[in-house]
Amino acid sequence: MQQTNTIIIGYRVLRILTHTLVGILLVASIWPFVHQRTRAKHTQWWCKKLLSCFNIQIVSYGKLPDASFSNTMFIANHISWIDIHALNTVLPLQFIAKSDINNWPVFGYLVRKSGTIFINRNNRQDTARIVETIARRLMTGANVGLFPEGTTSDGSTVRHFKSSIVEAAIQANACLYPVAIRYPDNDGQVNLKMAYAGETTLGESVMNVLKQKESTVELHFLAAINPEMGNRQTLTQSAFDCIAMQLNHRAKSNNTQTLNG
Repeated sequence: MQQTNTIIIGYRVLRILTHTLVGILLVASIWPFVHQRTRAKHTQWWCKKLLSCFNIQIVSYGKLPDASFSNTMFIANHISWIDIHALNTVLPLQFIAKSDINNWPVFGYLVRKSGTIFINRNNRQDTARIVETIARRLMTGANVGLFPEGTTSDGSTVRHFKSSIVEAAIQANACLYPVAIRYPDNDGQVNLKMAYAGETTLGESVMNVLKQKESTVELHFLAAINPEMGNRQTLTQSAFDCIAMQLNHRAKSNNTQTLNG
């Protein structure tokens, strides 16, 4: 993967800081006075512009829901802080995120104002509250994004999916929509530098992305899963199988192209 020079990095940082300031002003000024649909459009625009500042291209595959979709839980594998922004450029969602993010400087404020639902994964008793909150939002027509791995991976594998929060989709009779996320390099292999995982700090992750001349995130929207097809364990396993199968297929396809090339 080609790296960019110091001047370009500095230019990108300036754009990111300026765009972040715009987001803060937007949220602080008009957010309390506009409808949720308007907030969703602003969130979509802001996230799309942010990824543009990093020179990240988004490529979507599969059939996306139509404009009128609601009461839907999107389930995806988790690799980076970029995941949320990438999904929001296509489908503005209310995400379930670790409570740690709430304490991030600046971005924690923006994420909190976007309607993110924070969960304390160290407190099992917090799960019941989260399930109730998510079910209530889904029943009012909201669309929610969930990363059931509970943490990030480097993108080369998919970790075990936890099923507890999927119970909210069952209670709300909400459609489940699996999304496979992948960050390819120039050769189509997994771009490990895009991952925010392991011992990598947020600052190191941001710098890894800034150093790349250009990067890509693939969003593979897979077939929807009916909540009446089983219990939460069965539904979660179905989502896991769909996502893992798609990522394995993508990896094999790229390996075949590389060998034939």
